[in-house]
Amino acid sequence: MESAAERPRPILTAGSVLPEDADRAALVARVHDPECGGPCVAAVRGEQVVDLTAIAPTVSDLMERDDATAVVREADGGRTWRLDELLEASTGCRDVPHLLAPIDLQVIKAAGVTFAGSLLERVIEERTGGDPAQAARVRASVSRTVGGTLDGIRPGSPEAGKAKELLVSEGLWSQYLEVGIGPDPEVFTKAPVLSAVGTGADIGVLGASVWNNPEPEVVLVVDSRGRVRGATVGNDVNLRDIEGRSALLLSRAKDNNASCAIGPFVRMLDEGFGLDTVRGLDIDLRIDGTDGYVLHGRSSMSEISRDVLDLVAATHGAHHQYPDGFVLFTGTLFAPTEDRQVPGAGFTHEYGDVVRISSPRIGALVNTVVRSEEAAPWTFGIRALIRNLARRGLL
Repeated sequence: MESAAERPRPILTAGSVLPEDADRAALVARVHDPECGGPCVAAVRGEQVVDLTAIAPTVSDLMERDDATAVVREADGGRTWRLDELLEASTGCRDVPHLLAPIDLQVIKAAGVTFAGSLLERVIEERTGGDPAQAARVRASVSRTVGGTLDGIRPGSPEAGKAKELLVSEGLWSQYLEVGIGPDPEVFTKAPVLSAVGTGADIGVLGASVWNNPEPEVVLVVDSRGRVRGATVGNDVNLRDIEGRSALLLSRAKDNNASCAIGPFVRMLDEGFGLDTVRGLDIDLRIDGTDGYVLHGRSSMSEISRDVLDLVAATHGAHHQYPDGFVLFTGTLFAPTEDRQVPGAGFTHEYGDVVRISSPRIGALVNTVVRSEEAAPWTFGIRALIRNLARRGLL
């Protein structure tokens, strides 16, 4: 396999990653600048990226401000960088200023099984015990039995209860169906604070996995009071073989080096980009293999089974607080089933795949698949951030 230095890198430009209405969007970035030895909170304003760290030393601090959107749009900043130069550096040279994931101290949470289409694929993973060779046979059996039983069902409703009774009688009840149509959603901690990678970076798939795929999702950015302040997109990498062996292996399947990508920027909610806009976002996926393989996919937030505010309420409230805020992956409709290598085994990644997750109102997150064990080690944690900010006189 080619080393990271030898592998062709995706070419990113401002035009390829910005939302289509970037001139009207309030966009938050994070920039690693070697000159200050750490991250800078920044606003994207056209071709320029403006340092706001003196105003808000962390993105978490920025999101706590009632005037956060105005700050992103209008506040005088410090140094500036050219966006195209940051993007070029983000795919390769990391010893010059480059983009990071646009969040920092927020806890990284994820909601699972929030779309009916991917719900059935989780059931299939469970029934196969994570064996991709059994996927086609089990998929056909489950589809024949369940059919359209779950279409349009509101989780926790009387209709959902009746569907559960039917599925139990057919011997098809599953822990995934419980969180998919039951009263309580699945919400888990996806990755540690500060571990997410940004656009242009490598994204990691555990070397032991032989059946896996990207999970393109809308990611909500929520403050300590439970207010949704912005949105972006993310990749909640899914190791289908490992989770399929046992749901108790969720952490093994989900939380590995470079296995969480978020970006390119946080788009702040404002008069032209509100929660209703988020509820209607379309998410596009494109995978380009080094062998010429191409896969396209699309999902729409309009098909989600639980409202985004219901997912936020299941995460934050009297039962659980997040003093530094949190981000919330909202789940994916995308579960690729077309064969790639072995007939009947469905899709799985190959190393070197370039994964592009985009939405016209948010922009594009682009990452290259590598083994988690070979991705750049995660070394800059909370202690390093605190020390860096203190050294810069920002605390």
